[in-house]
Amino acid sequence: MALINIFRYGILIASAIGLAACAQTPQPEPAPPPIPTVGEVDLDTAESDPQDYLLLDIGVEVFEIEISEQEALEFGEWIFTEIRESEAHYLPYILRNTLLASNQWGAARVLPTHDPSMDLTIQGTVLSSDGQRLTMWVEALDSTGRVWLQKDYSDESLTDDYPVSTRYTPGSPFDASKFTEPFQDIYDQINNDLVQVRQTLSIEDLIDIKRVSQLVYASDLSPESFAHNLDKDENGRMSILTLPAEDDPQMRRVEEMRLRHHLFIDTVDQYYESLYEEMQAPYVVWRKYSYDQIEEETNSADNAYDFSNYGRSRGFLTLTQRYDRYRWSKIFEMEYRDLSVGFNNEIAPAILQLNEQVHGLSGTMEEQYIQWRRILRQLFALEAEIPN
Repeated sequence: MALINIFRYGILIASAIGLAACAQTPQPEPAPPPIPTVGEVDLDTAESDPQDYLLLDIGVEVFEIEISEQEALEFGEWIFTEIRESEAHYLPYILRNTLLASNQWGAARVLPTHDPSMDLTIQGTVLSSDGQRLTMWVEALDSTGRVWLQKDYSDESLTDDYPVSTRYTPGSPFDASKFTEPFQDIYDQINNDLVQVRQTLSIEDLIDIKRVSQLVYASDLSPESFAHNLDKDENGRMSILTLPAEDDPQMRRVEEMRLRHHLFIDTVDQYYESLYEEMQAPYVVWRKYSYDQIEEETNSADNAYDFSNYGRSRGFLTLTQRYDRYRWSKIFEMEYRDLSVGFNNEIAPAILQLNEQVHGLSGTMEEQYIQWRRILRQLFALEAEIPN
């Protein structure tokens, strides 16, 4: 009896130790739920020209990129980093075109970095992108610091989004006028969400946004002259303390500088337009191939051979068909990698052209933009010293 009790006691101790070990073992965090797709979206278009106070100028900054570990491991980080960097310039231009097509806003431009002269600024991060699904994080803030959007957007493409006509040949070249962006619903939804936010603001709010952006730009040119006109609270919201007189000569110079600046960023926007046009055709082909590869992988997984059911297979023909499917999936994967490399080589000259000198400036487009703003500040200071 004593031996039995000792044995039982040992079992209880072992069980307790096992339970304690299980309790201390960190459990893997559950995967976050997928971001829901936007579905089919109709662009909210203004049938007539909106009032001036509704026409906010929008700057769409070049997007950030996020490379998943799975992409880096499966295909090589260097290939897809280059593609993502190209997308970071390409996708904002689709959004810019969508905003203009809605006839709801003022000027809309793609910009290399934050611009203090904009009424509304949109920033985005590409979270995942292939031929089948696009997911991005979008944030929009106006000049006062008011948040308009902080939201994830996702959309899935369908086979119909890649018709046979997207397989371009020398005899059937790419025609941009006949092409529809597979993920256009995302951009339409972003525009519609912005319109909904604008509808919640009063006329005074919208006029203040324009006034604040004017004073923020003036303060960027000459902080010592205009910083006192604005106040920033603990939440980063900007408000107007005092307005300069309508006949203020310094404000007149600010408006002249702002006009020059907008001419410059119009030129920058045209460079992004050229990049977009150069990139569109090869990018469409790459996306189509990406979509086909994902479909092939899905079909291969669905038709994977189950060795536990070997005796119930239909013999050699079934095995041969499944081997052929596996072999072609590997060939498809190699061709996909080659196409990705070719895509990067195709786009490289356009990227170089984007970064060439503009108006005597040098470096990347972002560096040129910084140089330009520095020149305007210096020019404003020099003009301020000249007596009227």
